[in-house]
Amino acid sequence: MANKTIPGVNARPTTDLPVLLPLNPRAMMITDPVGFSRWVSSFPLWVWPALTAIIVLWPVTAFAQSNYTYTQAMAALVKWLPFLMKSGFFFNVIISLMTMLFGTVSGVVLGLMQISPNRFISLPAKIITQTFRNSPWLVLLFIVLLALPFEFQIGSTIITVPDWFKAVFGLSLPIMANIAEVVRGAILSVHNGQWEAAESLAYTRQQTLWRIILPQCFKRMIPPWMNWYAILTMATPLCSLLGVEELITLSRQAIEAEDNHPELLVPFYTFALLIFFAYCYPIARFTIALEKKFTVKL
Repeated sequence: MANKTIPGVNARPTTDLPVLLPLNPRAMMITDPVGFSRWVSSFPLWVWPALTAIIVLWPVTAFAQSNYTYTQAMAALVKWLPFLMKSGFFFNVIISLMTMLFGTVSGVVLGLMQISPNRFISLPAKIITQTFRNSPWLVLLFIVLLALPFEFQIGSTIITVPDWFKAVFGLSLPIMANIAEVVRGAILSVHNGQWEAAESLAYTRQQTLWRIILPQCFKRMIPPWMNWYAILTMATPLCSLLGVEELITLSRQAIEAEDNHPELLVPFYTFALLIFFAYCYPIARFTIALEKKFTVKL
């Protein structure tokens, strides 16, 4: 037994055929369409109150050394709370909803264009998708701010373009590109047998797409679509750099109205963090639940 020759171990191999190694899941580069929601929802509920307590209690020592106390800072936050919610965070939600609406409609069209057999349609769609999908959101917002006019004239009527509209348009561009990829990926995930079966029934490509393929894609697109809405909602504070009066902008204004005490920073921005989390965390949990519900059971 000790003298037994084993090719490739204690003797030269007798073949050049490759060896099939065991599957290494960590080495697989698989894109998770709901990775953000999965990451957010993976944290246990006790983590967030603990982090909030650390953020709030950490500067208590510094507050004690100032004439402006922690109690006064919290009282100022309570005084401004209705204003921050009604005129601030509510506007963030409106911007996110409008952006998601425009981005979804244009993204679906762009995604369908990418799978067109006509290269004059599919190639420009792919270029547009990859351009906006791989561009920084903040850079796009600044480009839109500078590119769009502040007002334009139709006859004798002057129409002003508000900053929030520019913000919606700027954020719609990356959302459009990413939704286009969601649509394209969902369509390509349908088995080729579906297309072949429809072709055998003399269905046209349009009939196959609208009556057979897209109804199967709808459930698959919901979880990543909701995941992108959560990401978009937390990106809306970028609009404050364009002068849009949303939660972060109004928080700065409220702090300035309270004489810019440094002690106000932690309560006001901690409130902004908590309100965004309270809005986005249920969306993340619901996204994971939908993903489990619509997963194909093999």
